[in-house]
Amino acid sequence: MPQASRYKVISNREVASQTWQMRLEGDTSAFSRGGQFVDVAVCGHFLRRPFAVREWDDTGFDILYKVVGHGTEEMTSMQAGTVLDILTGLGNGFDASRCKASALVVSGGLGASPVFSLVKELVAGGRSVTVVMGYNTADDILLFDEYKASGADIHISTLDGSKGVKGFVTDVIDTLQGNWDYFYTCGPKVMMKAVCEKLEIPGEASLEERMGCGCGICYGCTCHTAKGPKRVCADGPVFRKEDIIW
Repeated sequence: MPQASRYKVISNREVASQTWQMRLEGDTSAFSRGGQFVDVAVCGHFLRRPFAVREWDDTGFDILYKVVGHGTEEMTSMQAGTVLDILTGLGNGFDASRCKASALVVSGGLGASPVFSLVKELVAGGRSVTVVMGYNTADDILLFDEYKASGADIHISTLDGSKGVKGFVTDVIDTLQGNWDYFYTCGPKVMMKAVCEKLEIPGEASLEERMGCGCGICYGCTCHTAKGPKRVCADGPVFRKEDIIW
């Protein structure tokens, strides 16, 4: 169940072009899976801002956010010691148990954040994990060192060719010979659609829609699926490939 709690900012720093990482201290008992998210109240703004949880431990959690509007712009000025009202325990997250032996994890841009704890869980569970990360340029790359340290096999693509393979994540997948039994993906919708259509194996994708309440009350983020209308915030954001109607 969603929990509204107070969290203290421990650190807040820019980690890539217009992208920041914030560490928050407080109760993390509501988190159970990678891919879950929180809803942050920003003073002076009516709606909360949803952010995926990158990683958590017993003392707090990390989020990454991109500056795209007034709310996230204001967040960049939040100093250590700032106390925020945050709704936690949101979303269903990725199901690592569906991968039996070998996983392909595909992220695009800020989508590298929601799948990070999933990758660590898969590796810790003895699965072989291949990660393909796509960005526009080398300046946008996130969490590369952290992913390398996870023990997964990491591959990068950039649209301008400034790092890794020039092109899309699907171009990288074409060069790989993995015998994966399950995949997970998070990033731009057009990227996830291409990944789901390309791969014949089962998998999961984390969808994104504009959210009002973030906890299933307003139905503002409803999307159509093979199982009927579903709320991305409460029924998702992670859906199985066969249920998604692009």
